[in-house]
Amino acid sequence: MVRLSAIVITRNEGRNIDACLESLAFCDERIVVDCGSEDDTVERARKHGAQVEHHAFEGFGAQKSFALSLATGEWVLSVDADERVSPALAAEIAAAIAAGHADGYEMPRLSSFLGRVMRHSGWYPDYVLRLFRRGRARFSDDIVHERVLCDGRVLRLKEPLLHYPVDRIEDALSRVDRYSSAGAEKLVASGRRVTFASGFLHGFWTFLRTYILRAGFLDGREGLLLAIANAEGAYYRYMKAWLLARRRNQAR
Repeated sequence: MVRLSAIVITRNEGRNIDACLESLAFCDERIVVDCGSEDDTVERARKHGAQVEHHAFEGFGAQKSFALSLATGEWVLSVDADERVSPALAAEIAAAIAAGHADGYEMPRLSSFLGRVMRHSGWYPDYVLRLFRRGRARFSDDIVHERVLCDGRVLRLKEPLLHYPVDRIEDALSRVDRYSSAGAEKLVASGRRVTFASGFLHGFWTFLRTYILRAGFLDGREGLLLAIANAEGAYYRYMKAWLLARRRNQAR
């Protein structure tokens, strides 16, 4: 009987998928759902013995829901391709499953930005619910920033999930573009009113929150760069939403 299934969604994750799947070797089942990688992500995943399926991308929530539908384990561990499960976290996960005191478990996520581990800036401890009993939890249908919704008791693990989202400045720029576009779609779909000034105001507030209120200045030069990247993401999210709403109104 499959006890623990790991699910990962991918697109052009050739640089990450090897280390990700290696860190999930303790799982009984590893499922990769790809939405059309143009690099060697799929080939690399199959070499690790993972089950690989293709599914057209309709949003992060929908993509992870499809991956969840393929899992057969009693428990499910959802991990992104740029995340790693350390041996210590793997042992804690195994112990939590054996004890069965809850239906879902949050874990702190320790992220790095341009090679520096970020202990402030709102990036730590950043608890995320990633381990849950199948049938007791589901993913929200959000286009971006999806969440696991658990219908039972949720406890917290101590060991961190390691996260490597931004190794190069190019990665930061790519994330700003991708996530701001998805965020703009979500904003427009929500029906919220977005003005031309929204981008400037939200961008400025995001910088202050990241760098000052969340002590990003303690993360050194990388903390400043992260605050700027976050501000750009907020600015472009609202400006893209304003432009998208204007185009749709003009088309009516």
